[in-house]
Amino acid sequence: MSNYSLSIRPFGVHAILVEWPNEVQEAILNDILQFTSYLESNCLNVNKWEIVPSYNSVTLILREEPIDFNKLKERLGQWYLQRDKAQERQRYLWRLPVCYDLDFGIDLIEVSEKLQMSVAEVVQAHTEHVFTVYGIGFLPGFMYLGGLPQQLEVSRKTTPRLKVEKGAVGLAGKQTGIYPQESPGGWNIIGNCPVPMFNSKSNDPCFVNVGDKVQFYEIAHAEHDLHKIEGEVGIYKLEKTKWDA
Repeated sequence: MSNYSLSIRPFGVHAILVEWPNEVQEAILNDILQFTSYLESNCLNVNKWEIVPSYNSVTLILREEPIDFNKLKERLGQWYLQRDKAQERQRYLWRLPVCYDLDFGIDLIEVSEKLQMSVAEVVQAHTEHVFTVYGIGFLPGFMYLGGLPQQLEVSRKTTPRLKVEKGAVGLAGKQTGIYPQESPGGWNIIGNCPVPMFNSKSNDPCFVNVGDKVQFYEIAHAEHDLHKIEGEVGIYKLEKTKWDA
């Protein structure tokens, strides 16, 4: 197991930021997840601490009291070297439906022209690939899905929209993602996913975790409308399988 050079610094009086090399690599993400699993199981009281992994960093938050930074920094360095004792957390592959109808994919034609691909080729490339959840943020339940094929890389829109619909599936740079609620946004919208990404009333508000995998599959407009109703009443059945990293 390779040991990365970590940067550990205060992030206000109630948080610490632990950073790995500034690269988007699945090997780094796997190392982060192994470390956080060890912290959760052996070191930090998860009822008091919030542990937020993302891309090449982990933010540790203790809201009840100020953190003794120097003391915890030393411990974190020691715990990092012991992370191989952690039991790996089960990850899942989630299959999520997307309707790429032009009623939803309002930027799909523009994207296809920029990428010099047909609309069908854009949809095929987007559904064939398996994406990695590198982070969850910006909005509750917004998944940053990395590993976008180079052929689908397209810049953010120059002027963001003031209103992007809930469920909108977008492309931006090397990433794709789903807007979990209506909000402003500058990603290129190519479809819509009817599955709710976040439910504040659930014991597990966001069903996906960092490190999980996501693959999209195409559905018709009528299927989208049906799944949207199923999601709203809580009877939609999510498709997931265990993912062995």
